Amino acid sequence: MTGTTVTEVMAELAALEDPKVRAVNEKHGDDHGVNLGKLRALAKQLKTQQELARELWATRDTAARLLALLICRPKAFDRDELDTMLREARRPKVHDWLVNYAVKKNPHAEELRTAWSADPDPVVASAGWALTAERVTKKPDGLDLAGLLDVIEAEMKDVPDRLQWAMNTCLAQIGIHHPEHRSRAIGIGERLRVLEDYPTSPGCTSPYAPTWIAEMVRRAS
Repeated sequence: MTGTTVTEVMAELAALEDPKVRAVNEKHGDDHGVNLGKLRALAKQLKTQQELARELWATRDTAARLLALLICRPKAFDRDELDTMLREARRPKVHDWLVNYAVKKNPHAEELRTAWSADPDPVVASAGWALTAERVTKKPDGLDLAGLLDVIEAEMKDVPDRLQWAMNTCLAQIGIHHPEHRSRAIGIGERLRVLEDYPTSPGCTSPYAPTWIAEMVRRAS
């Protein structure tokens, strides 16, 4: 489906709109009604098309932006373009996919991680902390893990939900992957009690950091 126009793709997305899917998504802050399996199937047909991805993003439509992130070429975005896109991405699913599908695979990821983590906008900062959690897990060399724990201990309790979730993820990953910091990470989680009562489905691991750390360490042993 190379050569497909943005108008044609928007018509495809409109045809996939399902009111029941929209109702569920809206409960999570996402304003679209396209089943994600069907969205991925459409992306598979379109294949990688960077310019079409940019045009879809420019529509500001949530389903179109999700599709754009599935067909884009992550390394083709420059630093300022990704920064602008993140500041526009206010819907949770768009924000998550942008970070995971584009930014993490881009050569400017580390520069953006550093800049975003200190941003006064908590939604932007949450992206920085999500990238930091990724580094804690995969490329921790050069990170000040004790310093990260200091910031988490001082700030996580009182920040907005999305930033709190990202900081909590970073806390858990430090505890899981770095035994020398594990007892402190667990202690911070126990004192702050962030996400302690978060509803967790049977068979899933609680995001409460002490429980999360203990379960992941148990599985690895």
